[in-house]
Amino acid sequence: MSRFQWGVVATMIGLNALDGFDVLSISFAAPGIAADWGIDRAALGIVLSMELVGMAIGSLFLGGIADRIGRRATILSCLSIMTVGMLGAATANGVTVLMLWRVLTGLGIGGMLAATNAAVAEAANARHRSLAVVLMAAGYPVGTIVGGSVSAVLLSIYDWRAIFVFGAACSLLFVPLVLWRAPESVSFLMHKRPPDALKRINAALARMGHPPVDALPEVEVGDGDKVPMIELFSPALLRPTILLTLAYLAHIMTFYFILKWIPKIVVDMGFPPPEAAGVLVWASIGGATGSVLLGLLSGKIRLLALTIVAMLLSTALVIVFGRAQTDLSSLSMVAALAGFATNAGVVGLYALIAQSFPTGVRATATGFVIGVGRGGSALAPALAGFLFAAGYGLQSVAVLMGLGSIIGAVALAGMLRWRAQGATA
Repeated sequence: MSRFQWGVVATMIGLNALDGFDVLSISFAAPGIAADWGIDRAALGIVLSMELVGMAIGSLFLGGIADRIGRRATILSCLSIMTVGMLGAATANGVTVLMLWRVLTGLGIGGMLAATNAAVAEAANARHRSLAVVLMAAGYPVGTIVGGSVSAVLLSIYDWRAIFVFGAACSLLFVPLVLWRAPESVSFLMHKRPPDALKRINAALARMGHPPVDALPEVEVGDGDKVPMIELFSPALLRPTILLTLAYLAHIMTFYFILKWIPKIVVDMGFPPPEAAGVLVWASIGGATGSVLLGLLSGKIRLLALTIVAMLLSTALVIVFGRAQTDLSSLSMVAALAGFATNAGVVGLYALIAQSFPTGVRATATGFVIGVGRGGSALAPALAGFLFAAGYGLQSVAVLMGLGSIIGAVALAGMLRWRAQGATA
């Protein structure tokens, strides 16, 4: 791995951090929105779910586009969409308009994640691929840590709209960074072979410190004409496609219950919004720690086994969080532990997706798994909101929402059997 390759990985970590903040910006703003517009928990749950709907659409459709037009072009397009969506949210004057802007923002976030996951896997060498993908995924909680800290300051000076303005500015600033530090991946250029593929590949090789190549190796006729989405359901890829999608769908519902509802739950306990944002920051610190630890352990312990253990811990710790700690320090500690386990499970899944699919369908596979998963997970904040509105206590809701991680662990157990039958990572 050259310094240039690690630079590409670092840029993708930053982009995923941006995703993390943009997704949770609505959580930081939620208490202010509820107070400003007088909406109840059930309605707020629907608002909190809207960018997840957009993320599902973006992952499904823009992930496939990333396998056709390239990772870099998709990333730049998604940054533009996210900037417009965040600015729109800052100007919203009602719930319906805000929901539409959050769907648009989610569209960009979903496409971004599919493209960055593929870009990292292709920038890294085989030895460091899992570590690079896990580090990229660790950017998500880092973004919520930094964004949450900034949001706490902004909320003490301005109203909730300032959070979205800050997110829009950050999205815009990433455009020149991507143009400078993130060329199209060599693997993608080798697979798609545009007219200037050789020139662009040699330019990338030079930045890595490798000598140029005189010609591209021959490939089978028609190899680049396969439809990636159809390939996901071929006999060789059908089982990992179904199992990873189910695992992600189930676990991400638990993950987003914690991340989306922490600020509102803490405010309802009597703490001010800036302190509620601080508890979510602690959950993100735990998430970042879980990501890094899983990455370090992945070199010594099988990634699949690590991810299953993380999901089992996730259920246990979300249930503990539901026991409604009464002081801020206890809330922060339990939130950090729950964030540790839930985020470790998510980053493990991203690395498993990168391992399990070849270059030609990698972004499409990532988009499909995340798209279907987040489409279903959009129900998580709304479902929790309706359960709260129906009179269920925090403990009961936490138990129900924590079951998603158990289902995810069972699905990954099916992956163990698939790999035992001769599949390779």
